[in-house]
This record gives sequence, C-alpha cells and structure tokens, in this order.
Amino acid sequence: MAGEQESETSQRILAVVLEALERGGYHGVHLQEVARIARVSLATVYKLFGTRDELIVAALAQWMAGASYADLTAPEPGESLYDGLMRLFRRVFEPWERSPRMLEAFHRARSGPSGNRLDAQGLIAVLPAAAAVLDGADPRYLEDIGYVLTNLSYGLIGRYVDGTIDITDILPTLDRAVYRLTADNADLATAAVVRRAESEPGASTQARP
Repeated sequence: MAGEQESETSQRILAVVLEALERGGYHGVHLQEVARIARVSLATVYKLFGTRDELIVAALAQWMAGASYADLTAPEPGESLYDGLMRLFRRVFEPWERSPRMLEAFHRARSGPSGNRLDAQGLIAVLPAAAAVLDGADPRYLEDIGYVLTNLSYGLIGRYVDGTIDITDILPTLDRAVYRLTADNADLATAAVVRRAESEPGASTQARP
C-alpha cells in the first residue's frame, strides 16, 4: 500500500515537472513550485528523487520513452541503410521538433551528474532497432557510421541549444550526412542489405549465380 502511494506521488510530481519543462525548459523547473503544485512537501520531493537534476532526468526519461523511443520498429525487407537510418532519426527527433524545450532540457540534463542515465536509456531503446537496420554491414563500416552520426547528432543538439541553428535544421543535416555515408559507400551499403536479406527467416539458402 505504501509503495503504491509513493508511486502515485512520484507520478504526480513527474507530471508537474514535465509541464514545467514544456513551458520553460531546464531552467523552468523550480522545486518549491513543483512541490506546491503537486501538493507535497519539498522534503517528499527530495526523498523520492534526491536532487533537482535526478528529478529532471527522471521526467525526461519518462517523456522520451513515450515520445521518441516508442515504436522503433525493425526494417522492412529490402529497406536501404539510408531509409532505415533516417526512419530512426525521424522517430527520435520529430517529437523534439514539436517540443523544442524538451530538447534543450535533454541537452542540459545530459551534461549533468545524472546524464549518463539518459545516454543509457537511448542505447537500450535505439540500439536493437539500429542493429537490425545495420545487420550484415562490415564491422569497420558500422563503427565509422555509428561514430560519425552519434557525434554529429549531439553536436547539432548543442548548436541548437546555443542558438546557432534552428531545431528544424537538425533532421535535414542528418539526412545529408546519412546520404553521404551510405550513397557514397554504395557497395558497402548494398552488401549490408543483401547479407541482412539472406539472414532473414525464410530466406533462400541457394547460392546466388
């Protein structure tokens, strides 16, 4: 009973924090105001979440799970690396385009002491879908793509938060990068799709002529 009540209180607090993040971003979360709106004491907020940073990370993790990391599906048969990677990027970034203050909050929280939790959540959510898209790729090619796109993604997020690009510039920039990494490496990209198709259930084991 006590556990259920504590969980209900936590969810009420997180709902208030998410509203504050949507309105004012990372700096719009004030714990005394959160406690007042959630109808709990400030001591309860600290008891359940420890610090302001941990509270914001918990709220962002909940939002990301429902908004950006839901429905990360496996590739369709024959889907190109370009199409598969951009499908994943759009699924992650389009909710941020609709809620830009959440992206700003994500960037600042990720740089804080509890930010590794957000990185871990992203890996757990995205890695299986990305691995399915890239299945069959040459390991060195896969490593290069992952390194370039991961660093580019975080760099673009940082530039948006700094005000040097618009949030709507992120996906087009990623689109160009993914195209260059796949179209300009057409042989490797095509080979990955062929090997992935051969490993799918029901694929013919007959050697190609």
